[in-house]
This record gives sequence, C-alpha cells and structure tokens, in this order.
Amino acid sequence: MMRPLHSRPSLPLFALLGLLLTCAPACAAEIAVDHPFIGTWRLTIAQLDCTESYAFLRDGTSHVTSADEVSESQFEISAKPSAKGFYRWTDKIVRNNGKQDCSGRVTAPGGSVTQYVLFHRSGNIFFVCRQERRDTCFGPFIRQRGMSV
Repeated sequence: MMRPLHSRPSLPLFALLGLLLTCAPACAAEIAVDHPFIGTWRLTIAQLDCTESYAFLRDGTSHVTSADEVSESQFEISAKPSAKGFYRWTDKIVRNNGKQDCSGRVTAPGGSVTQYVLFHRSGNIFFVCRQERRDTCFGPFIRQRGMSV
C-alpha cells in the first residue's frame, strides 16, 4: 500500500540547511563544456627548473601538481571575457598534501585569490594576471592534448 505524499517523514529544517551549506561551494553550476579554461595545462618555470600541471574540470574543481606539492581547488571563472579580454578567475585551495611547490613554499588551504586569465587567440595558451593589465601577467600555460580531465 502506498503512503500519501503528505505523510512522508520530512528532513528537519536544521539538517536541510546543513546539507545546503555543506554542498554550496562544491555544488556550483558546471562550467560550459566549450569554455577555453577546461582542460589540462602545463606551466614551465625555467628559472626554477620546475614544471607545474593544472587540470581544470567542468565541476569547478582543479588538481594541481607543482614539484612535490599536490593540491585540489574549487574555482569560478567568468563565462565570457571582459571588454578588455580577461576572464575573472577565483580559486580556493581546499586540500593539499603539505609538501613544497616549485617555489619551495607550502600553500595553505582555505585562502582564495582572484586573478585574471588572458587567452592567446589559438585557445591553447593562456597567461595569469594579477589585474586586467598585460604587464601584470605570467605564463605561458600550454594546453596538454590527450590529457583527460
């Protein structure tokens, strides 16, 4: 025998709010499949003789390897570039293995940073900038073909 809808036990309000608050950062809308940021990228830092690898996923998470450091982030990136051609990117590290990155530092989880991404017209290279100005940029980040994300 089926129970009427109105007699189903309901989730207490505080439990529902807790679920929503827990899910909020990780349950962001997926990024468009054709967004140029999605994929696996490599940054070579010649003066440090080190390479970093970045995998940006459609669910708004990323996986970064820099020397011995492995970290996971949650990120947001604008759907379209600004009038100046930059995408606004906010990144928050949520997990880290506690080892040193290419610069010799250990990045602490929790803080977030907003930067700007500027793509080359090929879509296979981008630069990260502190402001929406080319003279604040570093890179290049090179798209890695054949790498699954």
